[in-house]
Amino acid sequence: MAYLYANKTFQVEYVDDRIFYIINIVCVICLSLAVIFLLKLTNKWKNVWIAIASLFVMINGVLLIVNNQEIKNVINISPNYKHVISLKTNTDTGQTTYYRNYYGILARPKEKLPYEVAGDFKVDWLTDDIGAVTYQGTDNHVHQFIATYGTRSDSNSYYNVGPEIYGTWQGENVKVISDTQGITVTHNGNSELFEFNHVVQFGTIAVVLTRENEAAWTIALNKNIKINTAENRQPTGDISLYKATMEETEPIILQSQALE
Repeated sequence: MAYLYANKTFQVEYVDDRIFYIINIVCVICLSLAVIFLLKLTNKWKNVWIAIASLFVMINGVLLIVNNQEIKNVINISPNYKHVISLKTNTDTGQTTYYRNYYGILARPKEKLPYEVAGDFKVDWLTDDIGAVTYQGTDNHVHQFIATYGTRSDSNSYYNVGPEIYGTWQGENVKVISDTQGITVTHNGNSELFEFNHVVQFGTIAVVLTRENEAAWTIALNKNIKINTAENRQPTGDISLYKATMEETEPIILQSQALE
């Protein structure tokens, strides 16, 4: 009842809809056990309580299964256990909503993913506060949604990631150059320029580089970077380059270099 009131009044939901039914089941089981063991009941009344609890558990179990068939829930907890990526997909429409947790297991809808999903999500945490969600869309293209929960600026002011990483970044068999033309990624000797109209920013700590409406790379600002918007110079520290693919892959760490 408390959850239904909060849902109606504050528009909050559980990060996973199944939690509602699980909590109901646990509460009824605990209540029934407390009544049976703490009160002096006859066998008849004990059987009545057991029957009522069993019926309630069965009904909630069925509702849990039905709800999970209508709404597919995906949750993933950050490595430091401070953030939760919550995704709820309507199985009839394929539309997915990203929920941001503000109150522990309670969350509010933040935004809808721009493409309908076909298949499963792949979730990887690039840092403790950057989660990359990769999925195959119904358009047969690979897309990425980045959930961000922090900033790299002491002033917490808004800034564009592309211009802020102006300069050259070098990693193993990888180079990234951000300049006035856009962001160039050189991987295993192959270079590709992503103009800024093909750079999609998420929060202030990550961008996705796209080609022909398909995600290609994600660039994430690592924790050791500090952005100072008042100074026009390349920040020191590391960035991560993460390939947009449904296959298992690891982010590549790149360090700042002198601009060539």
